[in-house]
Amino acid sequence: MALYDIKIYVQNNWLLPIVHKHPKLADLYYFLFSSDFSREHQKVLKGKYMHLQALKEKKPNAFHLRRQVHRIEKGLIMKNRRSVFARDYIGDTVKNYEVLSNHVAAGGDIDTELLKWASNVLQAYFDAVDTSHAEIKPAYEQFQAIQHKIDFNPKQIDYVPYKRIQGTKSNVSYEDFLKLTQQRRSVRYFQQKEVPYELIEKAVSAATYSPSACNRQPFEFRIFTDEQMKNLVGAIPMGIRPFYQNIPVMILLVGKLSAYLSERDRHVIYLDGGLFSMSFVLALETLGLSSVTINWPDIEYLEQKMENLIGVADDERVLMCIGVGFADPEGGIPFSQKKTPDQLLKRNIIRDANAGA
Repeated sequence: MALYDIKIYVQNNWLLPIVHKHPKLADLYYFLFSSDFSREHQKVLKGKYMHLQALKEKKPNAFHLRRQVHRIEKGLIMKNRRSVFARDYIGDTVKNYEVLSNHVAAGGDIDTELLKWASNVLQAYFDAVDTSHAEIKPAYEQFQAIQHKIDFNPKQIDYVPYKRIQGTKSNVSYEDFLKLTQQRRSVRYFQQKEVPYELIEKAVSAATYSPSACNRQPFEFRIFTDEQMKNLVGAIPMGIRPFYQNIPVMILLVGKLSAYLSERDRHVIYLDGGLFSMSFVLALETLGLSSVTINWPDIEYLEQKMENLIGVADDERVLMCIGVGFADPEGGIPFSQKKTPDQLLKRNIIRDANAGA
């Protein structure tokens, strides 16, 4: 028996029956006997450090501005809204907006659309609250003094909360949507034809409307269309090795942990990234394209191999892979029977705290 197999046997049969019983024992286990969470621990801490350093050094932090502006928006839509709210973070929001305004030429996550949204919401906020309040006045005066680097008219604000009745209306019926979800199946064999980049852009544009915690959208797509590059990437995940060379476009979803101030949000990159990816692959179907979503389990040597290949920052993690192309009409599709609503829905269940474990 190999040394690795002995290690796994001891962990699963001797240690696991003991250490699962208490959080402190679990901490001890992962400190002494397993490094499986080491990469996640370091990435989370690195992301937190990068986020805090940007704020301390007054460097641009688009994720922070997105979160703060979204919090203000939620305050603006409240019924029976107070005359003063967001007192503890309005000053921070205005300061961060000014920092980003001064770095708009840097590009990346800082663009005119973000600044227009932030400036519009801040103007709507100051129109709605008592600006003579002692905790609001300094922020209001700072906002008034900002030399906006975008075309901003305080009397014409468009990127602000609106009523549901004013929102976009769709004519898609449930039956049509159900057919789309049934049409979207993981395709493993594609036609060998070029995928127009503008179609991928359209699908991404639709996916940006997916839910995202505080609108931070803490991810990006790394897209590989060059034959050699996409094959180098495709050769790493385990689940597609028999057919990865057949996939015309390889996409890696990369999460950014520097979007967060706290460990409590460490899983949001997976949640938000998953929501975004689902919208993306559905949008692909409406454009005549198909996809295969590829699992990316947390295996250290593969993580290191992928990071070395594509260049991943200290706060970034590869979350999943997606293959895209025009489906081969003769390619097989697994039936993959799905669970029923009865199996998935659990209604009105509250655990009785007095019932014991």
